[in-house]
Amino acid sequence: MSYAETPAMPPGIPPGGLDDVLLKVLFAQTAVGLFVLDPQLRLVRANSLVEGVGTEGYIGLRFTEAFRLDDPDGSEQLLKRVLAGEGPVRDHLVRGRFRHTPGDRVFLVSAYRLDGPDGPGGTGLGLLSAVVDVTERERARARESALAAVRDAVGGSLDVAATCRAFIDALVPGFADLAVVEVVDEVLRGADPPVGPLPPDTPLRRAASGRCEAVERDEVIRGHPVGGTRRLPPRTPYALAAADLRPRLVPLTAETPWLDADPDGSRALAETGAHTLVVVPLTLRGAVLGLLSLYRCGAAEPFDEEDVSLAGTAATRAALAIDNARRYEREHVIASTVQRRLLPQAERHQAAVETAHVLLPGRDSGCWFDTIALSGARTALVVGGVAGEGLQSAIAMGQLRTVIQALAGLDLEPEEVLARLKETADRLADERAALPPSDSLQGEELRAGCVYGVYDPFTRTCTVARAGHPAPLVVGPDGRAVPLDVPEGAGLFDTDGALFAPATVTLEEGSVLAFCSAELLADERAEERITRTLAHPGRSLQQLGDDIVYALPDDTRSAGAALLLARTGTVSEHRVATWDLAQDRTTPATARLLVRDRLQGWGLDEDTVDSTELIVSELVTNAVRYGTPPLRLRLLLDTTLTCEVHDGSTASPHLRHARTVDEGGRGLFIVSSLAAHWGARHGPDGKVLWTEQDLPGAGTTR
Repeated sequence: MSYAETPAMPPGIPPGGLDDVLLKVLFAQTAVGLFVLDPQLRLVRANSLVEGVGTEGYIGLRFTEAFRLDDPDGSEQLLKRVLAGEGPVRDHLVRGRFRHTPGDRVFLVSAYRLDGPDGPGGTGLGLLSAVVDVTERERARARESALAAVRDAVGGSLDVAATCRAFIDALVPGFADLAVVEVVDEVLRGADPPVGPLPPDTPLRRAASGRCEAVERDEVIRGHPVGGTRRLPPRTPYALAAADLRPRLVPLTAETPWLDADPDGSRALAETGAHTLVVVPLTLRGAVLGLLSLYRCGAAEPFDEEDVSLAGTAATRAALAIDNARRYEREHVIASTVQRRLLPQAERHQAAVETAHVLLPGRDSGCWFDTIALSGARTALVVGGVAGEGLQSAIAMGQLRTVIQALAGLDLEPEEVLARLKETADRLADERAALPPSDSLQGEELRAGCVYGVYDPFTRTCTVARAGHPAPLVVGPDGRAVPLDVPEGAGLFDTDGALFAPATVTLEEGSVLAFCSAELLADERAEERITRTLAHPGRSLQQLGDDIVYALPDDTRSAGAALLLARTGTVSEHRVATWDLAQDRTTPATARLLVRDRLQGWGLDEDTVDSTELIVSELVTNAVRYGTPPLRLRLLLDTTLTCEVHDGSTASPHLRHARTVDEGGRGLFIVSSLAAHWGARHGPDGKVLWTEQDLPGAGTTR
């Protein structure tokens, strides 16, 4: 076409009047709030701000005054930039409230510049602003966000307090201004929750609480601090919710009648400006675990029924997580009790070694330690651990510890002790693997480690072997670390069948050995930190152990660990007597005379002297008749009396019961009758037959 066509105007509309008609319809019928602002950002025209509220009182007000925005300065600067021609603003979210109606609102604001006759580059005539009230949409979104936060944050911990803390953090400040979780006191200790209704005198302990920054004073929390207990005041929403297990939505005003029954809570609520309360019982399968109390304060919108529904859903999720944590806590308490009962109940006296231990309770219930008195004033030092948490780990620990005590009594070398201990571990693993597939233990992996050392005060040597466990740390009396390179053997439940290799180190008197569970050596600086702490010869072993614990990272303390410290010594020469004897028939008589003289010098009673004479006579006779030189007799006086006879033969005698007509075979039977303990140990240069006798009025080492 060579010319422009002018569209036909609708009938009844004068030329140029279409814009006026459209503007009238738009302002009268649109659901969006439309506002025309002059260059000073004052309202010059507006449609209805809210249903049933006219606009007459708003004309002439500044935009930020009409809506009472939370951030008026920021919003005004944004509008000024639009007026200056920097471009429109679309869907800008602001918070405020209407001038003549209560309650916080959320608005979605768009602003466009009204250009003058000189076009976009000229002076602007003002702004056209579109405002949409999206309060309900944002409330729904906030509820969804709060519920999602609860789902994401609650249930990841098996600690009741941590679970409650995560629950509060998910609800405050997005959903509530103040929140309190109270748990039945016995539930926090792992007991089964009581079946509802909750008895009125049941103590509840505050497990967690939180507040938003807008609440300047925290009297609700200060009135009932975290960790404190209370009994629910009767005739209050708290008591009613715990009785009928139904949530409550409660407005809070100065005239609220039930506040008289709880004056402390009433005063705290008034001072924080709380105006709405939602109290929800934490229930699971009819049992009551506690209460959730939510508050909104100040200018915040009051809770409504939809908020109560969300709080109930969140409380159900939290109750399940708290119950899981409670069940774990109960199992942990049982496992810790079993572990404690299976460990040594008191420090044991050793002939030439001072010992002390530190046991850190925590998630790991499978670590153990032990000091075992061996023949010849030697001491076995043991630390081990079964990986995992719970009762089964504690049971496996007790089985391994019992076995290693029995093996230690056989006077085996450290590497042989661990080899036989691993055989026991293999049998335990086979038994677990043979469980039915429905048994939860069938698929659980067993892992354990152990370090076993023997200190001999006469040679001042310590021989150590280890199975999947860190080697001990050694510090000399001068404070310098002593190298101890112990080859690492396979873990006790590993399928590797390699042999264990020992390492022997000669120690100065006063050296300190630290046998640590793996948790204490988790970081790369742990060995340096521990050896530096041990380099204080003037401090007691218990003080050194405490100092090591003080320097531990926090996560180590929560895991649980065992530490065994030993300071080496020697046997006083006044309590030891040693004689080299001839391989002769007259030697037993000579030995009896030597023993009587020495025991009388030590001031022992005549019955002990007579019994020892007979024991020594039988042992020496056996060595003369069946053994080979060299022949040596040693007496050791401590809390028990030890007799040792060494000869060069490796053949061990056996206890047997002689018949009436036999002329021999009664020697070891007599020895076993007179001694509390007896045995034989082998070495590279022969064997030692030894006995231990209890002394009147003295405790035993075994």
